Amino acid sequence: MAVDSWVSHAKALRFIEETTTNADSVQKRVLAEILNRNADTEYLNRFRLNGATDQDAFKSKVPVVTYEELEADIRRIANGDRSPIFSSHPISEFLTSSGTSGGERKLMPTIKEEMERRQLLYSLLMPIMNLYVPGLDKGKGLYFLFVKAETKTPGGLVARPVLTSYYKSDIFKTRPYDPFNDYTSPNEAILCANSFQSMYTQMLCGLLIRHRVLRVGAVFASGLLRAIHFLQLNWKQLAYDISTGTLSPKITDPCLRECITSKYLTNPNPELAEFISKECSTEEWEGIVTRIWPNTKYLDVIVTGAMAQYIPTLELYSGGLPMACTMYASSECYFGLNLNPMCKPSEVTYTIMPNMGYFEFLPHHTLSPPAHSHNSPPRLVNLADVEVGKVYELVITTYSGLNRYRVGDILQVTGFHNAAPQFRFVRRKNVLLSIDSDKTDEGELQTAINNAALLLREFNTSVLEYTTHADTKTIPGHYVIYLELLVKDTANPPPVETLNQCCVAMEESLNSVYRQCRVADNSIGPLEIRVVKNGTFEEVMDYAISRGASINQYKAPRCVNFTPILELLDSRVISAHFSLSKPHWTPERTR
Repeated sequence: MAVDSWVSHAKALRFIEETTTNADSVQKRVLAEILNRNADTEYLNRFRLNGATDQDAFKSKVPVVTYEELEADIRRIANGDRSPIFSSHPISEFLTSSGTSGGERKLMPTIKEEMERRQLLYSLLMPIMNLYVPGLDKGKGLYFLFVKAETKTPGGLVARPVLTSYYKSDIFKTRPYDPFNDYTSPNEAILCANSFQSMYTQMLCGLLIRHRVLRVGAVFASGLLRAIHFLQLNWKQLAYDISTGTLSPKITDPCLRECITSKYLTNPNPELAEFISKECSTEEWEGIVTRIWPNTKYLDVIVTGAMAQYIPTLELYSGGLPMACTMYASSECYFGLNLNPMCKPSEVTYTIMPNMGYFEFLPHHTLSPPAHSHNSPPRLVNLADVEVGKVYELVITTYSGLNRYRVGDILQVTGFHNAAPQFRFVRRKNVLLSIDSDKTDEGELQTAINNAALLLREFNTSVLEYTTHADTKTIPGHYVIYLELLVKDTANPPPVETLNQCCVAMEESLNSVYRQCRVADNSIGPLEIRVVKNGTFEEVMDYAISRGASINQYKAPRCVNFTPILELLDSRVISAHFSLSKPHWTPERTR
């Protein structure tokens, strides 16, 4: 390692140690900074803090809130109100959350300096990784990174996902060369808005210098599997381009085309093309990652939470490579780091960095307070006071002006690094189904079922019972809906066309994040309805009771992942139906 890199890594590791050792004092300082700078904001003035910056005053006067309680104020900013509502600093843009409200992505106001705070956390990742995997400065990272659609609010502010904001920032685009963060993909490929052209050229670049690749990754496990599936579908054209030294005419973006043809695809390489054809033409794709990129040391992907369902498939394709989950972040705030990134996916814990925001923790058994019950806020636990083994919901206060905001993440304390707690991500609150960045809750699912049921009425048919499953055996994964129907007129059952249309109706009912994944990102496959025999859900109930469930309290599960129940359901399927068209989606918000 070069001396400059050694010095910067040592400094980063020292910063982590100092910050986590003084977690409680850092938290008090962060809260005081936030309250001091935002003292004259409209939101804090509503609660008469009168300039107080201490924890006790803050907790006694400022309520714990959800997005819905802030939405009216957020709408004002989106519509052009530039007064200091949440933050004394101007709102620079909105970061769109993968969580939704009323079917649309949540809008998270942010300020310019937050980009630097996020960059600070990124700068800590490789110093940690270098402790476990030396020599990463001797090669490149093949990362499949993408920008997503963005829009503007009526008031003119950009609204886009947090990673799209980061990739389009000068911090990313003009970043100095760093041998530890040297990507195979040029900026032109990452920033191409066309998902096919972006994926194609990123894959092409990764193939052209395959021996220099030391790590392979994407943001989410699902994204890396999509890249592998893309190679399965497009290896012939990729091999042809490499063999002839020409670029597919499907790459029409002029800047991207110029970049690839002038810097990467400069000469024919028939030997490499022959190798790729040999490896990809076989039906055996086990270990394909290490066969194509033999020097790969690990996969860099998020495999916690809903992404854990992809671990077996990634193990198959990678030949059992380690999977590194490096950081814990959201649109609202970047939270912390995995200080042992080469651990097993089931053992991943994140150390909260106390400088990133002010963090509180709502014991998960605590009931949600009634809306607007601001006189008796729930008792929250400080960062330094959480207890090992207990489960909490994360509540944050940020420099951008979110105060005591319930993120919706459920975390379990696993231990401490110095004085900073370490958490295992348990799940997103209320999320029932998730394939990619989508998060579908039970209320949204019930609305979709109701809308499908309307189409069945014409045939005197109703939905007796249903459950769901996120099927990740296909790439991309897709929602499966198991329906048990009551057909009152057996001579006139709903035809196949109607059941196919029920799939479409359900997809149209789901939130905008799901529909974007289906339409723009192609990261979710068509929704499937599997109609099961009558009496199937009674069998499911009998099975649950045989395993100890109470017959008095039994309710049909709305999502199933337990293999024996899935096998039971699938053994009773009498017909399967798919969405034959994609749902409506546009970057423009409807509300």
